[in-house]
Amino acid sequence: MKVVVLGAGVIGTTCAWYLARAGHEVVVVDRQPLPGNETSFANGGQISVSHAEPWANPHVLPQVVRWLGKEDAPLLWRWRADPDQFAWGLRFLRECLPGRTQQNIAAIVALALYSRGRLQALRQELQLDYDQRERGILHIYTQPRAFAQAVEAARTMRQFGLDRETVNAGRCVEIEPALAAVRDLLVGGDYTPSDESGDANKFTLALAGKTGELGVQFRLDSTVDRIVADGDAISGVRVSGPAGDELLKADAYVVALGSYSPLLLRPLGIRLPLIPVKGYSATLQLHEASPGPTVSLTDDEHRLVFSRLGDRLRVAGTAEFSGYDLEMNRVRCAALMRRTRQLFPELRVAGEPQFWCGLRPATPSNVPIIGRTRYTNLWLNTGHGTLGWTMACGSAAALADLMSGRPAAPAFPFVQC
Repeated sequence: MKVVVLGAGVIGTTCAWYLARAGHEVVVVDRQPLPGNETSFANGGQISVSHAEPWANPHVLPQVVRWLGKEDAPLLWRWRADPDQFAWGLRFLRECLPGRTQQNIAAIVALALYSRGRLQALRQELQLDYDQRERGILHIYTQPRAFAQAVEAARTMRQFGLDRETVNAGRCVEIEPALAAVRDLLVGGDYTPSDESGDANKFTLALAGKTGELGVQFRLDSTVDRIVADGDAISGVRVSGPAGDELLKADAYVVALGSYSPLLLRPLGIRLPLIPVKGYSATLQLHEASPGPTVSLTDDEHRLVFSRLGDRLRVAGTAEFSGYDLEMNRVRCAALMRRTRQLFPELRVAGEPQFWCGLRPATPSNVPIIGRTRYTNLWLNTGHGTLGWTMACGSAAALADLMSGRPAAPAFPFVQC
């Protein structure tokens, strides 16, 4: 079967790999000059299975109210005359109900666990190097109330079979000695030794090279203009690129375009509950002798992650609901650096921070949208929010199984829309 995959980020590229391994002929289309050049380019770098609680949970609403109107808040909601944003917000409130939260956690954890196993197997098989670290993730807390809620969340995660351990402040510093300077700020943490970190962009580029060895074609610098329907099936994809305008035809099509998926699908009558959420990162080149974290960290109070990527430190996070605007907000960039200096006052950085922002494709539940549409040969793999890197391999492997007529392994609510 010939398959056209739309999108060459970490989701689209892993789709291409698993489809090719299943024996399909694959063409990948992306508007960027290289794979992994948009949302996968400079994300937080965490494979965070055990910290996969959805944004929508019973504890989040008081925090959202506290952050309203603050330009440097971890979550910034810009009110716009946008019915999709309003509808998304109403659905988000519904997903905050305790029963819905538990259901969503179960789906996210099932897929994330499966995905981490597939990533580990793929790394071993292909001997991929992407500055990966298998030292776990430490989630730190500086507010007693948040830590009390985290103890409850860790207990929930352990019920799903995850090794999320609640630890005191002293143990946090033992796990990550770079936190010694702020020992008195910490009230506790939780640590998951089986979680990982790594550079999603380097992984995507390396895997794209391996897919090329399987015969996968990458049509880069090519914009997807529209999907052409013929009755209950897709007859082709209209693309403009270096070769001019053309209609790509295949037996099946996969939309893996992240935040841009709804724009392409809306003319087909498919409305996804998905909006873009802008996240920021700063990549710091460290001096050779610089102290700094070697375990990937999540700072609960500021909703930031810190991942060591070789001789670099990636600081990433925040959520800005401002549509498809990709303008860099310098106030939010400064907030990343201010918190970094607070936690690691002895950090020595070579040169200026490399700031970046990208659009995460967020669903109200944080559960991604994976499965077949009402069109018999059109499939979706999108809506992974902050967990695209965590869920990439599992989402792609499961979709390849479904498209090949095999049952998918994880206990996950695959869609048909």
